[in-house]
Amino acid sequence: MSRKRIMNIALIIIFILAAYLRVDFLRSVDHEMPHDAINYDAMVRQLLEDGVYAYNDTSPNAYVTPGYPLFLASIYWLVDYEENDPLPWVRYVQVLLSLITIWFIYRISSILANDMTGVLAAFFAAIYPPFVWANGAILTEVLGIFFLLAYMLVQINAFRFSSFRLAVGSGALLGLTVLVRPEFLPVIAVTYLFYWVWKKNTKGMLKLFLCSCIGLVCVMMPWWIRNLITLHELIITGTQVNPFAAGTYPYKNFDDGLVDRTGKTQMEVAIERLKVGFSTQPWLFIKWYTIGKLQYIYQYAYTGGGHRPFYNVIPFINYNYIHLFLVGLGMFSIIDVLRKWKQMATLLVMIIGSMTLIRLAFIPEYRYNVTMMPLIIIIDCILIMKIWTWLFKKPMFRSTTVKG
Repeated sequence: MSRKRIMNIALIIIFILAAYLRVDFLRSVDHEMPHDAINYDAMVRQLLEDGVYAYNDTSPNAYVTPGYPLFLASIYWLVDYEENDPLPWVRYVQVLLSLITIWFIYRISSILANDMTGVLAAFFAAIYPPFVWANGAILTEVLGIFFLLAYMLVQINAFRFSSFRLAVGSGALLGLTVLVRPEFLPVIAVTYLFYWVWKKNTKGMLKLFLCSCIGLVCVMMPWWIRNLITLHELIITGTQVNPFAAGTYPYKNFDDGLVDRTGKTQMEVAIERLKVGFSTQPWLFIKWYTIGKLQYIYQYAYTGGGHRPFYNVIPFINYNYIHLFLVGLGMFSIIDVLRKWKQMATLLVMIIGSMTLIRLAFIPEYRYNVTMMPLIIIIDCILIMKIWTWLFKKPMFRSTTVKG
């Protein structure tokens, strides 16, 4: 049997397993609705019934970007939400997106290393518990990861083939990602900084960068125009301040009384807290904005929106051990990639690093680690296959690693 046929059979088995786990999870438990999910549901119903786009309010606002609300609204409308419960439909659509995301992970891994690495990464993505549980949550993670991985695949191919068309497509996909998860907007700068350092071709980089910017602007423009017309101001992403403000409370001690909050906006309180905190309690705030937040972000696996009874994706193994294994191995994988940085896998490391730094500015939640886990899984599998090659003195399959 040919190697290609073996790979295809393995992929089919992995996708069957992934689909089974996700569908069985949705059918086996009762799903809870956390605060944000309740607000999204109310927001979408208000949008469909009254034509008002507003999160947690009845007057138009730009508190959240429109990617996920419009995704929900389209499903609500298609299934006639007034007659049918739309939430099960949302969850099954998210399962479909989750399965496509596994294919993206397979393709990216295959391009960066080889087909076996792709199969291994697809397998980890299929069974990684948070990737199963996230499908039950009426939250942005599944859709955000889907667009992020689609962007990564197209962007990598745009670099490989110096394709202006693919660069425009990558920008459009990044725009969709930003409309779901605004914190990913700086990724375009990180990506092209990597390309410039990698290729040392300023003219070529600027051409591709301009194409990506065109794609990004085309997708974001309707949101910007809406904000100008409705709210009379240019809002690039959203107006949500709470995550930044809440992030100024070390170890989430929201009653520390560090500053007087009377009559001040959230942003004013946040800035004052930073000034007072770093000047009067520097060690506490330095520790919080480094080690403390990193622990909150990466120490525990994301468990989705909540469900009962608990669904153990991999029997007899604590789900957080699996998470810590992938994150711990990811540290060694990052070091390994950076040892010979002139390879496309370095782009993944730069995105992981930059997004981690960005999140240190906000309130940390283990929910935030799930969007980086596909990239961590990919570089983990690259390292695993390198170890395999070192142990057995030959690669399992021919390498196709993209280098400079």
